[in-house]
Amino acid sequence: MKKLICGLLCLGFLYSSHAFCDETKAVSEAVSKLTKAMIDADEKTLTELAAPQLSYGHSGGSIEDKAAFIEKIVSGRSDFVTIDLQKQTISIAGDTAIVRHDLNADILDGGKAASIHLGVLLIWQKQSGKWKLLARQAIKYLPAPAAPAAPATK
Repeated sequence: MKKLICGLLCLGFLYSSHAFCDETKAVSEAVSKLTKAMIDADEKTLTELAAPQLSYGHSGGSIEDKAAFIEKIVSGRSDFVTIDLQKQTISIAGDTAIVRHDLNADILDGGKAASIHLGVLLIWQKQSGKWKLLARQAIKYLPAPAAPAAPATK
């Protein structure tokens, strides 16, 4: 009987680990789709991925809802030429996923070329069986502090 219980517990653990890996993969794929849709200004995909309640926070402090986020990208006012995500982590708690990454991008913001390096926090929520972007907040990285000056020698 103990072996049966231990076996069932092991199977349950393996199943839940597999399910967790599947959800992590699904969130990672949603992030990839979002990245591609932002570069391509793909209104249909952006609409599908964004939750109706989206709160999209920019590093400069402005916040957009779903409609404003999509309009700004589709209109070209915010044009992502390239996006490179690094150091991505995904943590899942129930129907919520927390994604963090560094974002490096070449943009045309109002037609002006620039490169950006931001820290980004994404909150995804499973809604009707699909991962939807519920919230996003970006931060500007501060420049690294200058090295202390060497002591003067006589």
